[in-house]
Amino acid sequence: MEPEEGSALWRLHKLPPERGAPLLHKIIDGLCGRAYPRHQDYLNVWNSAEWRNVIEDVTKFFKAVVGKNFSDEEALEQLSQLNSCHQETILKCLKLALSSDKIATLQMPLLNLHLDVKENGDVKPYSVEMSKEELHMLITSLEAANKVVLQLK
Repeated sequence: MEPEEGSALWRLHKLPPERGAPLLHKIIDGLCGRAYPRHQDYLNVWNSAEWRNVIEDVTKFFKAVVGKNFSDEEALEQLSQLNSCHQETILKCLKLALSSDKIATLQMPLLNLHLDVKENGDVKPYSVEMSKEELHMLITSLEAANKVVLQLK
């Protein structure tokens, strides 16, 4: 039975089971900052549009499952329409990802910054959600502004 179009990871049904683990491991490597798998290694399975969708679907799936701390049962429910070989492979990859020191990359931690800004005598609260990179840019900008203020004194 083929999975229904639109279900989680339905495009993987075209992939032979023995090629599932290497593909999924490479996608997790990509999520952790290493090289993603190459389409040329899967030309006989998917065309370029399908390939982009496969990478996107698998990436979204891993980020959602890891980020929300799904149990094995919840993850299996998402994979119910895949064959058992792919289900086992994906669960093994999830356990690998969860044990990785790069888990923060998958969970995409965000900072919630709350500021009370005084404008024309009124204090207005502002809330900003930012990634690690955005926080680093903000700190760099504030340090540069502080240097300018110190030079003006």
